[in-house]
Amino acid sequence: MNLQKAGRNVLLAICDVELLGKTLREGKTVFRVKEEFYKGAKVNVDEAVSMIENSTIVNIVGKNVVKKAIEQGYVHPEGVLNIEGVPHAQIVKF
Repeated sequence: MNLQKAGRNVLLAICDVELLGKTLREGKTVFRVKEEFYKGAKVNVDEAVSMIENSTIVNIVGKNVVKKAIEQGYVHPEGVLNIEGVPHAQIVKF
């Protein structure tokens, strides 16, 4: 989990730990789970997802964290993009 503040925005990047540093490809889509963006505090899934409440921009990658975000009502299942079988979701709060 990586939490950053940029002006009035709070950016939260969450990924399943095994995806950190990997590149996912599907068709013309290339998605890099970059360490400089996602790497931060290593926390459990519940703690990471609880940080969504106070974030304005959220990037979520991985089966575990996306599933928990859906269960908690932060992400609608139809808003999830699968890349190489790995779910990815974004949240932007205005």
